[in-house]
Amino acid sequence: MRAQRQSEELNRRNNAFDNTLRPVDFEGFVGQEKVRDRLMLAVEAAKARGEPLDHVLFSGPPGLGKTTLSYILGEAMGVNVKTTSGPVVTKPGDLAGLLTTLEPGDIVFVDEIHRLAKTVEEYLYSAMEDFAIDIMLDQGPGARSVRLELPKFTLVGATTRIGLIAAPLRARFGLVNRLDYYGPELLAEIVRRSAAKLSVEIDADGALEIARRARGTPRIANNLLRRVRDYAQVRAGNFITGEVAKKSLGLLEIDPNGLDDMDRRILETICVKFSGGPVGLSTIAVSVGEEPDTIEEAYEPFLIMEGYLERTPKGRVATPLAFSRLGLQAPARGRG
Repeated sequence: MRAQRQSEELNRRNNAFDNTLRPVDFEGFVGQEKVRDRLMLAVEAAKARGEPLDHVLFSGPPGLGKTTLSYILGEAMGVNVKTTSGPVVTKPGDLAGLLTTLEPGDIVFVDEIHRLAKTVEEYLYSAMEDFAIDIMLDQGPGARSVRLELPKFTLVGATTRIGLIAAPLRARFGLVNRLDYYGPELLAEIVRRSAAKLSVEIDADGALEIARRARGTPRIANNLLRRVRDYAQVRAGNFITGEVAKKSLGLLEIDPNGLDDMDRRILETICVKFSGGPVGLSTIAVSVGEEPDTIEEAYEPFLIMEGYLERTPKGRVATPLAFSRLGLQAPARGRG
């Protein structure tokens, strides 16, 4: 119970930190140019017609800006944004309570929308298309259906696993956008902007050093900046240079290639214990003491993108690059 409270407190602090660094408009949002341009066009057209924005779905790995873009849409449209998440809305009554409090044009942001309960998801169909929901009252012979009219609203969904969203729900989103990982240059720009908001000085080398180790993810870049800021404040006169960033990130065991302790444990498990694979995800999870879903969603995308791992029908396989990064000799077959 104590560990759970500590975890909740940590999440609250991290969210508060993220909120101070989030851009509030499209001009301040860095990267994802095609997605941003499509959204700006949709907002301008909707405002010209005096209509709510069409329903929007964001997909992609965590930390790339799905929540931030949702709030930017609300700001651009001049409406309220009400936030919830898929696991929280467990009953149709929860959904009805949320939707019936909306003002015309409001945005409902549902994070991890692929985790909505099936019964709740089915209620969303009529809500998204007809702006009405049918609620069953009582049970048995006295049961009756009551239709609740809803104000026209915009549903914005975010998911890290778009393949788990049912086709009927996915088809009801007019704007479907996938967010991709960032390059080091764009991340360095984000780091510089965040450093200015945090009142810490940083040079180009310091920003780029943090960006290179941020796994292509703005949220990670900002979290690393927070840790580097602590180091700079105590040991470097509150000024982040390339050398200061290297020393502070070295204390965090994040190497120049962006690999952290868990990344290396995963690669060492496959390369050393299982001779490069193939090895199943559940076996890796038990070996490193982590949940399979966490490995699959939080660690594998980066390792695969950087060319350290491959997914095969038989399991995960380490590439020669993985052996090289660990200072090991790859098996004679090339990929264990």
